[in-house]
Amino acid sequence: MEYRFDRLFIGGEWVTPIDGGARPSIDPATGKPWGDVAYGGAQDVDRAVAAAREAFEGPWRKMAPWERAALIRKFADLYATQVDALARIESQDNGRAIRESRGDIGLHSQYYHWFASLADKLGGRTIPMDDSVHAFTTRSPVGVVGTITPWNVPLMAAAWKLGPALAAGCTLVLKPAEQTPASSLALAKLFEEAGFPPGVVNVVPGDGPVAGAHLVSHPDVDKIAFTGEGATAKTILKTGADTLKRFSFELGGKAPHILFADCDVENALNAATGSAWALCGQSCALGSRILVERPIYEQVVEGFRRNAARVRVGNPLDQATHMGPQAHQQQLDKTLSYVAIGKEEGAELVSGGARLDGDGYFVAPTVFAGVAPEMRIAQEEIFGPVAAIIPFDGEEEAVAIANGTQYGLAAGLWTGDVGRAHRVANRIEAGIVWVNTYRYIRWSTPYGGVKSSGWGRENGIEALDSYLETKTTVISTTGKFADPFAN
Repeated sequence: MEYRFDRLFIGGEWVTPIDGGARPSIDPATGKPWGDVAYGGAQDVDRAVAAAREAFEGPWRKMAPWERAALIRKFADLYATQVDALARIESQDNGRAIRESRGDIGLHSQYYHWFASLADKLGGRTIPMDDSVHAFTTRSPVGVVGTITPWNVPLMAAAWKLGPALAAGCTLVLKPAEQTPASSLALAKLFEEAGFPPGVVNVVPGDGPVAGAHLVSHPDVDKIAFTGEGATAKTILKTGADTLKRFSFELGGKAPHILFADCDVENALNAATGSAWALCGQSCALGSRILVERPIYEQVVEGFRRNAARVRVGNPLDQATHMGPQAHQQQLDKTLSYVAIGKEEGAELVSGGARLDGDGYFVAPTVFAGVAPEMRIAQEEIFGPVAAIIPFDGEEEAVAIANGTQYGLAAGLWTGDVGRAHRVANRIEAGIVWVNTYRYIRWSTPYGGVKSSGWGRENGIEALDSYLETKTTVISTTGKFADPFAN
């Protein structure tokens, strides 16, 4: 299949931007442009929203749920044939190691199939009252959804939003992050090939303060689904407040990965080191805080040092590469600034901590030991491959440290004691907790955060809730209403 990136996808057509243009997309492995990509402005967002509204009021909303499901399945089957091409586009655009991109994108068709399976099962319920009335609920789509996706996993974030929105009967305007727009335009090609009605899915790359802000404030957009930073989510709330639209947010994290002394240390190390440096550290579920019980602390620190030396950092399009570059210059600068902060705070730099020689935004896998829970490198989301190892004594301290940040997205723990596993998992403030595994995420497992990590859930049946309105209908079975003035 041939993909192009020099046009926007609006109303089922590939169109030239009105008030946007074209700009080079930077390959983070080289720091140089690899191709020109279209981006839109406010007027382009306007016509995309208009197309989405027309499709919602027309063919998409009127289509039988099983017909919508069939189209989503057709799209999913087509998606499965394009995994290699999509993975290459995304890895060239954001620097993710191709082995990770393929593994992730290879699962996306299952997400779309999962949500297709729910499209014709979104019934309401009967509410028991008394014989005088029949009360029941029905569910309907919220309308036009603006989806704003991040630069670290553009296609995964799109699947998590488009899947439930389309199953619910919504139409969409997708605005990918300005740093990584190419894979979302490739996604539009697949919707076109699958035969979706014009306007059901529209793709308009653009700058956040221009295209993104206009999408958020648009009065004809009924909901915003956003993945990204908490500071941006606050801006989105303020920008969209006048229209009282719905919002769902999947935001940052500072996940604790707890290793108790009775755990299987080698397997725990495999998970902890793998999750600390996955996506070059650019994951909201990154296990960046490694909490280690003191009897095994030195063993774990040494294991991190050993595994850091085994990470093959290099060309993300090389199948042998474990870790590619940071996605852009600003993120590289941010990561290196936190390395300096860690040193200033008195943490011990065990490994890494420097930019690697050559072109591109490469940084070495980095390990800090002797980290105190209150240090900035243990409190703030870095979004780079920086692991902070924190010692603890006993369950109470482990839980206190784990819950001692503003975030609550994900957490992990390793123990051989099943009772402890339940006790600790129950007390951790997080939307998902993994026990004796890590980063196990599937279409049927709800995902989302508490505290500053987000609003709502993605994946699972719960994901559809924010794309549906519930209406209650009460029908009298007698048709009689007492005269209020009889006495």
